[in-house]
Order: sequence, then C-alpha cells, then structure tokens
Amino acid sequence: MECGANTEKFFISDFSIGHRGAALQFPEHTEISYRAAARMGAGIIECDVTFTMDKELVCRHSQCDLHTTTDVVTRPELNAKCTTPWSPGVAPRCCASDFTLEEIKTLCAKMDSANDIGAETAEGYAFGGTADFRTDLYQTECESVLTHKESIEIILSVGAKFTPELKEPAVEMPFDGFTQADFAQKLIDELVEYNVPPANVWQQSAVEADIRYWIENTDYGDQAVALDFGDSRPRSEDYDWLLAVQATGAKYVAPPMWKLVEANPAAGDAGELDMVASEMAIAAKDLGFEIVTWTLDRTGVSLGSMSPAYYWQTLMGQGLGLTEGSRFELLYVLDKKVGIRGIFDDWPAVTTFYANCMSKLLRVN
Repeated sequence: MECGANTEKFFISDFSIGHRGAALQFPEHTEISYRAAARMGAGIIECDVTFTMDKELVCRHSQCDLHTTTDVVTRPELNAKCTTPWSPGVAPRCCASDFTLEEIKTLCAKMDSANDIGAETAEGYAFGGTADFRTDLYQTECESVLTHKESIEIILSVGAKFTPELKEPAVEMPFDGFTQADFAQKLIDELVEYNVPPANVWQQSAVEADIRYWIENTDYGDQAVALDFGDSRPRSEDYDWLLAVQATGAKYVAPPMWKLVEANPAAGDAGELDMVASEMAIAAKDLGFEIVTWTLDRTGVSLGSMSPAYYWQTLMGQGLGLTEGSRFELLYVLDKKVGIRGIFDDWPAVTTFYANCMSKLLRVN
C-alpha cells in the first residue's frame, strides 16, 4: 500500500481505537471528536456509557464529570441541582444522574479541565485549567453531550466499529429501581435497536458481574472486554486476576500499557530493544487472551519529565532516555512482542501512522 493514501477512509479495525474521539484537541464524546477520530483512521470508537436521572444512556468519561467537561456550573438553575453545586472555594460535583436527559442536552460540552476552585466566577471555574497537552482552540461552538444512541448513529455513519464502556456507577445501585443488570442490558438493547452485529462490538467493563451478564444473557458476550483498573493490586497477583477473568468466560482483557511492558535488562546489547513484554503480558497470551490496552497520547509533552508518569510508569527512571519518538517503540513492542489486538489513542493519527506506515516494515524477531 502507499503510505498515507486515503487515510480518512483507511480503518485499522483491529489496531487503532479512537478513545472518546480525538480528546486531545476536541471536547470528548462529541460528534466533532468522533468524526475527527474516524478521519485519522480509528476503526473502533468508544462511548463511555453512563446514565441520567431518567435512566437514559449518555456518553461521559465518568458519571460525575459534568463540572469539568461541560458548562453546567455557569447555568445557575442547573448548577443548583448538582450533587455539590459550585460556589467560590467549593469543589463541585455534578453527575449525569443529577439531571434528566432533556436538561443534559441543553449543556455545552467543553475540553475536560482540572479547574481552579479559587475562581471568583462560575465562568472562571468552568473554563480554566486545561492541561498543556490539550487545547481550547476548537471550543468555538456549543457541542452537544451525546446520547449512546447518537454515538451509535455517528459511528455507523463513518464506517467504524464499537467499543462502548459501561462505566461503574457513582451512585448506589439499584438507582430508583434501575439495577446493574438493567444498565448492562440497556447498553446491548440500544445496539440491537440499530442492528449493530455482535462481531462489530467490543463492549467493556471493569465490573466482573457485567462481563458475566453479557456472556450468559446476550449475543454480545464473545467479545466482552474485562478492563483492569486494579492499580493497587500487587503485580504478583496479576496472574490471579487473569484466572478470575478467565473463569467468567471472557476472551479479552484490557490492562493499561504500563502493565504490559517493562525495561529490558539486556538493553544496550547489539540489536536489543529498551523495552520488552512484561510477565503479565506473557501470562495473558499463554492463557489464550486477546489483549487491548490504553491509552497512547494521554501524556504530557515531555515523557522524560512527566509527572505523574502513569502510562509509562514501568519505564520511567530506567535510564532509557524516553522521547516523543518512544511512542513508536512502545507501539512496536505492544504490536510485535505483546501481540495486542487494539490500542486506545486520544489522538489516533499516531497509531494510524504506525499501522499504515511502520508496522509491516519493522523487524519481527
């Protein structure tokens, strides 16, 4: 193939995954971010699924992030409905479950930001604190908060596939009679409503009960993805976690990138890479799992000085001289050495460039 030809139509459906769209430059979970991800070659796009007060499904990175991802605190009548309303010096908490879908659809999505509770005005809180590796350049329009159904329509329109994540509820379940099983089933029901084939869906959850539910009760269980959010779990217990997932019948696991790679003690020898597959990665493949990982391009500009170095933590401080170009070495190790099926990328052009222009040219030994 000719590298770079028709990249907006070339989908790497088994490798590049648009994580919440193109969240480095566009407000996450908006139509513009999903379309940007598709144009950059993401073949699978994620809606993080949570629910509203009236139990409708919407795309939000967490159930309680409206205060950092929308302008809700600037709307006095809606700010008052937040679990913790904003006021000067108070850290707000505004949840999708605080509002009806009709109310949420009046909000404007914006770039996620770590906002200043010392701001004197609601606008100062809402629109401050954007990370330096993101931009507010494209916040000139009022982008709507998407429903899960709207995300399905957009993803279908760009010819991509689906990896919705059922977000763990931040409210006590059942919620007004809405059970966890109801939540898991409603996600599937909406995919069925749009005739989305199970083969085109990799639905995710960090909740073991969700994985079991999908496998035992729906036609969408074969590609259910068990997310690994066990950051505090000792690495010595990773194998036990994999066995527990295997017992559910799941065939896919999704640990963060840092759990799948480690510094190569033989680095520096002729031809040796600086990083290699971790023990967990090797164990997962030995147990027959397919592996998805997350998230490339969720780091600061300088890998060498990034703090905290969450996504690279097993490689930091190892004298590897990490640079921006190290992303491609990491992709190579994850692709050729770990054997991942997909990787989430907040700026999918990086993974698409690797998949289109580098993957088939690089050594496999």
